[in-house]
Amino acid sequence: MNIGFFSYLFAFLAYAALTALLITSWRGRTLGRLLILASSFSTIWAGISALSALSLITFPGIMQLLELGRDTFWCLFLLKSVQSNSSQKIGRLLRITPINLFFAFLVIAGIITVLLPLFAVFTSNVSLINRDATLGIWVAFNIIALLLLEQLFRNSAVEQRWAIKHLCIGIGCTFAYDFFMFADALLFKQLNPALWNARGIVNGLMVPLIAISVARNPKWSLDIYISRNVVFQSITLMGAGIYLLVMASAGYYIRFYGGSWGSTLQIAFLSGTGALLLIILFSGTIRAKLSVFLSKHFFNYKYDYREEWLRFTQTLAESDEDVPVRVIRAISVLVNSTGGSLWIRRDGGQYEFNSSLNMPEPIIGITAEHDPLCSFLEKNQWLVDLYEYRRNPDLYEGFSPPGWLTAIPNAWLIVPLLFKTKVFGFIIISRSQSQRSINWEDRDLLKMAGQQAASHLAQHLSEKALTQARQFEAFNRLSAYVVHDLKNILAQQSLIVSNAERHKHKPEFVDDVISTVRNSVKRMTNLMEQMKSGMRGSGSQRIDLGLLLADVTTTHATRKPAPELHPVPNKLFVHADKEQLATVFGHIIQNAQDATPNVGHVIIDITRISDQAVVEVKDNGTGMDQEFIKQRLFHPFDSTKGLTVMGIGVYESREYIRSLNGDISVTSTPGEGSVFRITLPYAKPTE
Repeated sequence: MNIGFFSYLFAFLAYAALTALLITSWRGRTLGRLLILASSFSTIWAGISALSALSLITFPGIMQLLELGRDTFWCLFLLKSVQSNSSQKIGRLLRITPINLFFAFLVIAGIITVLLPLFAVFTSNVSLINRDATLGIWVAFNIIALLLLEQLFRNSAVEQRWAIKHLCIGIGCTFAYDFFMFADALLFKQLNPALWNARGIVNGLMVPLIAISVARNPKWSLDIYISRNVVFQSITLMGAGIYLLVMASAGYYIRFYGGSWGSTLQIAFLSGTGALLLIILFSGTIRAKLSVFLSKHFFNYKYDYREEWLRFTQTLAESDEDVPVRVIRAISVLVNSTGGSLWIRRDGGQYEFNSSLNMPEPIIGITAEHDPLCSFLEKNQWLVDLYEYRRNPDLYEGFSPPGWLTAIPNAWLIVPLLFKTKVFGFIIISRSQSQRSINWEDRDLLKMAGQQAASHLAQHLSEKALTQARQFEAFNRLSAYVVHDLKNILAQQSLIVSNAERHKHKPEFVDDVISTVRNSVKRMTNLMEQMKSGMRGSGSQRIDLGLLLADVTTTHATRKPAPELHPVPNKLFVHADKEQLATVFGHIIQNAQDATPNVGHVIIDITRISDQAVVEVKDNGTGMDQEFIKQRLFHPFDSTKGLTVMGIGVYESREYIRSLNGDISVTSTPGEGSVFRITLPYAKPTE
């Protein structure tokens, strides 16, 4: 039997299959073209070598030419790959590039290995053939290829090495073997027949590794698809064969060294190992793990993750639907489903139904405290395939679907939504009409999309809760202002009651009571309207500031010290809500009266500075220090008048004045008095 023929025939079949695969999947780029040429020359080289082993081809120089072409295109492919991964240049000053150096070497190699042998044959001058020079050329070729492989791997980014490592191993082993064979021939002046015959097998075994890298590397513009089922069955068959060979060898040694028990022990051993092999082959868990391992490490990705993520993000962001419905749609479309339902975790640990898309609402809207589905998701954080569970329940140990889940028609996948390492909720996806099963890549994509969706949902719910909190805050603030106004009205009514016994027979007192009650009724009516509408005031209008202050001063003239309003030389107008602005001035005047003894004074001045109307309320009361003004005066719910006072009057006054584009400032000296300065934009009379 001619071993060399079968060895190179094996290499020929392997390279022929690779070449056919490359040609049918090539999309026009230079690297793909060089790879096809390298594989094609390797195919021809292996075929001619097989025929030469049978002495069918003895034409001088043909093997040298094919050897030269094979090595040349593999080196060109590696050189082009190195140049695409590295911008380094050699000999910039002499303008010598690696490709130029390689072509110069190629000319020398062609002369020595091809032209000289052909010329020697035609001229019958055998002395021209220098075997050592030829062997040296092949050794140099192998060294160049190994150096290029080293540069390719070194200059590749870490994330790119996953795609080229099998190529480096395959081509590296091929050229390393050739280097050893030709170096051995150069040393001993002849080729080793055993090494030459085994060369074809070594080359053929490296082809699958090259194919894996080609399938992984999109830069070579090749779209190779290898059936996962074929590879899985082949690997299973090869593994079973290797297992049986090892067990048969072990059984042989058991029989050989077992003495009188040898045959019995051999039969028992082989029976046990056979049963173990059957258990392994029919184990769903082992088969699933092997399938995932092969898919992850030997195949290109199923998805274009950039396109999938852009589509997923666009669905979450641009749809007019509510955020929960958008989340359902974005995740279900990843597996070609048309709908699902969303459940979100409550504070108590149960899960509450939130929204659905093209799926009927469940019978139970809130899960039980120890629901088996929720417990399984919280413990394992796995994606659940209900159809897979029905086929093989052992894959989901500890899981049993609750009754409300089995009652949902066409429920297919349960995707956990993980947020901060915890299950924020889950989505039940309805059965897809076009996709019947999912693999590890679908699971990884769905789980990652679930994490992104959980973050999006958490942000949505936080914004919703913040909006509600702001609404309650606005209502509480309005309530505080209303209570403050009610306190002032109550103070007026209490003053009437306390003075009624002494002055009830005086007509002027009765008139004053009627006026005060009328004013109180009006203010109470306004407060009721504010509570109904949720807004303070009745709207902005043009106000004569002098007349408004005159009314406020008259209202507070019954208390001592009575406020004094200095005459206004010209009318000053501002835009504001009359009732609220009167409340602001009334509150500041009342505070000045509270801080000033009866023999003191409270003076109100009105001036105009540029486009600002300025009102100053001066008193000679107790005054305030700077720390109190900075730290407490304008802070809400902080008062020096006891627990029954809200402490929001000054704060409310400044906030309203600032809403009119004005401001309130205070200067005060303890024991000397205070000055409140209110500035408001001036409104011209013609407006």
